[in-house]
Amino acid sequence: MNPAARNLLASYFLVAGLLSTPLVAQLRPEPSSPASNPLLDPKETHLRNPRQLTQVGSNAEAYWSPDGKMIVFQSTRDGHPCDQLYTMNPDGSDQKRVSTGKGRVTCGWFMKGGNIIFASTHGDAPGCPEAPPFTPGTYRWPVFPGYDLYTGKADGSGMKPFAASPGYDAEATGSPDGAWIVFTSERGGDIDIWKVRSNGKSLQRLTDGVGYDGGAVYSPDGKRIAWRTNYPVGEAATAKYRDLLKQHLVEPMQMDIWVMDADGGNKQQLTKLPGAAFAPIFTPDGKGVVFASNHHDRNGLGRTFDLFRVNLDGTGLEQITHTGTFNSFPCFSPDGKQLLWVSGRVMNGPRQFNVFVAEWVP
Repeated sequence: MNPAARNLLASYFLVAGLLSTPLVAQLRPEPSSPASNPLLDPKETHLRNPRQLTQVGSNAEAYWSPDGKMIVFQSTRDGHPCDQLYTMNPDGSDQKRVSTGKGRVTCGWFMKGGNIIFASTHGDAPGCPEAPPFTPGTYRWPVFPGYDLYTGKADGSGMKPFAASPGYDAEATGSPDGAWIVFTSERGGDIDIWKVRSNGKSLQRLTDGVGYDGGAVYSPDGKRIAWRTNYPVGEAATAKYRDLLKQHLVEPMQMDIWVMDADGGNKQQLTKLPGAAFAPIFTPDGKGVVFASNHHDRNGLGRTFDLFRVNLDGTGLEQITHTGTFNSFPCFSPDGKQLLWVSGRVMNGPRQFNVFVAEWVP
């Protein structure tokens, strides 16, 4: 849930370096004063009583456990040069690292039963994978082939590889009933959505279009999947995409949200917006999707990402956050009463994002 999304964020905030795959090194907006960047904008009517859960580090991708008693998130802190996996209580207390402290980690997700699945490069090399050099005038982020999926207990013990294969494997999330894992993989020669049973059997490819498919999540009833795409248009764009992929790079200037049935059928494009739309999550009633987008900032060329909601038929687009900075990685609590997300609305430095939670007002 997604190194690609965070990579995308880095790309838009980049002047030099990368934020991570998840990214961690691109320029973010300078912190603004509390008066100009309040905890809650009056226009954010779907959010109530927001609370800041993290105070240190560069934080991203925070997701609830199925019982609502824990949160897993990734963060660069404690002297680690790139993202590691952490857990905390819903009130922000007891924040502790559960990954090895080696390599780069992304996309932690609680599975039904309490175990965690995540992606890490620590099995490939103990250090942070080297980010590609910045190319002026382009937005590129790496798809590190050293990423593999791992599962383990919530305290970090019992960690073991899951559905291992050569190339990029990451962005895993689970179905509500715990039967399936959906994830992004390069094992088929392109970056596609795959699903596999939680025991590692019955591997199935769900997408096969040329281009990046990633960040897939299940609907509350487990019958549908939402994900983000970056499909090249035309022979030249397709050739460029394939050439970059050979270099383990993607150039995501345009991304949209799609939905499909859990078996991969009935694919439908949900958004047709300029710029980048990513990090989809179904609303608690299953009738819509909340996602992040910068389409409203300079026609999709700006650095401001906000949360938006849209119905499953593509109608009713509505802006949820209004801070003029970065808001993404939404996740509803299991009871549907709270929204967890990552925002730059309160930063103690130019490279800090924090995890927030607020009551959700439908």
